[in-house]
Amino acid sequence: MKASEFIKKLQNIVDNYKTLYVMGCFGAPLTGANVSRYCTNHSYNKQAARTAMIKAAANQNPPVFGFDCVCLIKGVLWGWSGDASKTYGGAGYAVNGVPDIGADSMIQVCKDVSTDFGKIVPGEAVWLSGHIGVYIGGGKVIECTPAFKNCVQVTACLNIGAISGMNGRRWTKHGKLPYITYDTAETPQQGAQSGAGQAGTSGGSSDTSGALAFAVGDVVRFTGSKHYTSANAASGPACKPGTAKVTAVSKGAKHPYHLIKQSGGGSTVYGWVDAADVQAVSTTPGGSGTTTAPKMRVGARVKYSGPLYRDSNGNGQGKTVNGTYTVKYYYPGRKCGVHIDGLGWVPESACSVVG
Repeated sequence: MKASEFIKKLQNIVDNYKTLYVMGCFGAPLTGANVSRYCTNHSYNKQAARTAMIKAAANQNPPVFGFDCVCLIKGVLWGWSGDASKTYGGAGYAVNGVPDIGADSMIQVCKDVSTDFGKIVPGEAVWLSGHIGVYIGGGKVIECTPAFKNCVQVTACLNIGAISGMNGRRWTKHGKLPYITYDTAETPQQGAQSGAGQAGTSGGSSDTSGALAFAVGDVVRFTGSKHYTSANAASGPACKPGTAKVTAVSKGAKHPYHLIKQSGGGSTVYGWVDAADVQAVSTTPGGSGTTTAPKMRVGARVKYSGPLYRDSNGNGQGKTVNGTYTVKYYYPGRKCGVHIDGLGWVPESACSVVG
């Protein structure tokens, strides 16, 4: 299964099905004999509170489907389709070359396992002891957990950054599932830049972030007097201006930047703010108006003269170009980590950022 298809199937479960965390369940509808089966199949489900949850979810129309963390991954790979007439929602068992293994075993069979979340790509497994999820891009993970909403849900990957209004957790490792073909492998993670609740977009899609001057990680001067709890909130409380850091970007939103105050910077901002209230930080004492040089980021305008490459590792040298281009994807640390105007990948060291 391709990573893009895998993510689409996971997001479809989040968006279109009612789910409940049920230990040892890989997508069974909580109807008929399945209700008693999953009240007794595991010591976790035998707890009075969990049994009550399963019974409360039983025999609804449309039905509630049960998953746990690793069974969500296995269920999708085993062919789960949301078919309530099937015992396991359309999934087979240990099919498609995917064994029945637990979360801790699954991370062990992953490839390119790393603790560096700056290099994660959509479709990879994210893991902490006893728990596993799938990174979907945009700083977000789909996981099934009894925490937060007690179901299959989208959460923020806090290794990359918090997302306002979204639950999140910090993971220990990530790695490529051996059952997945990573067609998203050259789409860099762009941090928590998408709006809450939306899956990140991968592979060759258009990118309008060039309309925003700042990126996640930039230190900026906040000049406004209000911050908001969400990127499209109608109203928000007062706060003080000053120096702050961009921690998330929601393209196309009313208040597209999420800022957090910087120590000693005078501001009390902690929330989403208007683009008009965000300015570059002065580099001279007293704020003479000289702003920091533009930095490499998605949406930056760069001058480049040289060959294009097929991927961000510098493989597949192609034609030579010369001009000014917009950065569509940016993968810091890769040999050719800058993708320009949908043309190809180029070395960051050979680019001059002009805007």
